Amino acid sequence: MNIVMMGAQGTGKGTVAGILKEELNIPHISTGDIFRKNIKEGTELGQIASKYINDGNLVPDEVTNAMVKSRLNESDCDNGFILDGYPRNIEQAEELDRILEENSKKVEYAINLTLEMEEIMSRITNRRICSNSGCKEIYNLVSKPTKVPGICDKCGSEILQREDDSDEVAIKKRLDTYFSQTAPLIEYYNKKGIVHIVESNKAPKDIVEEIKNFIR
Repeated sequence: MNIVMMGAQGTGKGTVAGILKEELNIPHISTGDIFRKNIKEGTELGQIASKYINDGNLVPDEVTNAMVKSRLNESDCDNGFILDGYPRNIEQAEELDRILEENSKKVEYAINLTLEMEEIMSRITNRRICSNSGCKEIYNLVSKPTKVPGICDKCGSEILQREDDSDEVAIKKRLDTYFSQTAPLIEYYNKKGIVHIVESNKAPKDIVEEIKNFIR
């Protein structure tokens, strides 16, 4: 079961994918996690990516594609995966198709989470993340606050606001990039008949149930 999760920042892709991972017993693969793992381990691809990131530039598609291909070839992906944050554009989507075709596989479901812009901005600016790299639980000061202010419910570590979540100008720039480059993917996958659009203004568990019903 091969799933691509789409949606602008703040629509809850990571949270929903994390629940689906447990219920479907397939890995949740975030490109951010792939980057961090390769950079931490000092792989050749990680070193290349690090140079672009440190210079404030986007990592080229060919590097990202290679990292994703390597990850998808790991044994835990044999029965499927949930891709979060990839593909980001049509070129990456076409490369993903080629990667999967090598193993007689394909993207089976493309889930697009949608939300009003005002709610997206509220979610992002109020988002907090556990500082423990082994936890990374996500909270929201309004809709999902911690029991003890500033402390992760799961591991007791401090929760932090990502630097790029505090600047509204930067947030709007990221959203503009999404809608100009990534949103056209909806049409790409719609032509394949595999898109399901979900309004994400509801509880994550309800979103997951809707996705599972679509898959059924």
